[in-house]
Amino acid sequence: MDRPSPRDTSTGALSFVDEHRVLVHADADAVWQALGRSLPHGAIARTGARLLGAEPARAHGDPLVADSAVPGFGVHAALPGRELVLAGRHRFSVYRLTFSLEPRERDVVLVARTEARFPGLRGRGYRALVIGSGAHRRLTRRWLQGVRVDAQREGQRDGRREPA
Repeated sequence: MDRPSPRDTSTGALSFVDEHRVLVHADADAVWQALGRSLPHGAIARTGARLLGAEPARAHGDPLVADSAVPGFGVHAALPGRELVLAGRHRFSVYRLTFSLEPRERDVVLVARTEARFPGLRGRGYRALVIGSGAHRRLTRRWLQGVRVDAQREGQRDGRREPA
């Protein structure tokens, strides 16, 4: 039996999937807040989580605070302005997504690192569909770009940054 047990919420040993970086012309606080706003929520996220049998399936708490959740991800660690670790599981995978903020002199590099395990035949099929097709890569890059645009806009609105 190599299917993840629904009772086991630990992520255990996971394999590296990919890592993406984006330079954000904003301070770490603006990036952190934009990251929080970008996390999955609402009816579409709940429906997707339910269809995949994801745990956790529903949101609770503040998504930028440890022990909270958004559909499909539990917040395992949250170090404001530095690191956000999300983890979850569903019928085909056990996964962890780590966002790290690397402050520079006037900017922040936002890094998204994905690790996962895809047990069994159905897990391998899911990996081919999502990872092998490039869909995960495209969605992660789009997610990071959205955070960048939001953080830069917010930083300009607050007068913290000059327009890029």
